[in-house]
Amino acid sequence: MTTTTSTGANVLHTAYQKSVAAYWNSNQDDPVNLLLGHVDGLYHHHYGIGDYDPSVLEGPSDTRDDRIIKEMHRLETMQANLLLDQLGDISPSHRLLDAGSGRGGTSIMAHQRFGCQVDGVTISEYQVGFANDQAEHWGVANRVKFHFRNMLDAGFEDRSFRGIWTNETTMYVDLFQLFTEFSRLLEYGGRYVCITGCYNDVTGGRSKAVSRIDEHYICNIHPRSEYFKALAANNLVPINVIDLTASTIPYWELRAKSSVATGIEEPFLTAYREGSFHYLLIAADRI
Repeated sequence: MTTTTSTGANVLHTAYQKSVAAYWNSNQDDPVNLLLGHVDGLYHHHYGIGDYDPSVLEGPSDTRDDRIIKEMHRLETMQANLLLDQLGDISPSHRLLDAGSGRGGTSIMAHQRFGCQVDGVTISEYQVGFANDQAEHWGVANRVKFHFRNMLDAGFEDRSFRGIWTNETTMYVDLFQLFTEFSRLLEYGGRYVCITGCYNDVTGGRSKAVSRIDEHYICNIHPRSEYFKALAANNLVPINVIDLTASTIPYWELRAKSSVATGIEEPFLTAYREGSFHYLLIAADRI
């Protein structure tokens, strides 16, 4: 698999970052990502939105799981398209950054939609290699490139991106450090789009269900308010905020009925239903 020449010492600065990288490097055969990606060759590392088609639960039992997998992939593709919708007017001359790019599916979708250059960064060397191989497979490696880099210190030039997105990756980093870097990288008037799970400050802290999600993914879910504080501190002004909580519950209900269920489905469903956890899309412009 193709990787960049950066070394781990240059990319992974803390013991926690090393543990996160090790987690994703060791989950190479995770069926949640691989089986869904096999549907059309676009591999994601995020969840889905929208109502599922109940007919996938009907019909022959021997093909039931295949129908569920295809439907889950349709829902995660809907989520990725919604994120891309929020990037604004992007032309082929622009450049986009996928921060925490996973297996690269959304970056390839962005190039297919806009025709622009897309760079992805991740601290998982395995993910970099997998994603670059996919860019080769799709024939877009000259315009879509994945790098073994840390999104807190990505190493690109100032003002070099028209748009940046994070898709369920911000819970692994300090938001103020992250948005300082994004503010440096974005053109004036450029846009940052985030989809994330965050805990509800109104409930007074992490619920038991949210804490179980943290433990499962070795992450540190932030309170909702922290996003807006960190954005404001770094000249990133929200232009659109969408509460996707109700829209993501069907995905988790369907996943719980699938062969790729891991047991984390119930904490997600509990947290969303009780209101202690929110699934948000935030689009913010660099001023």
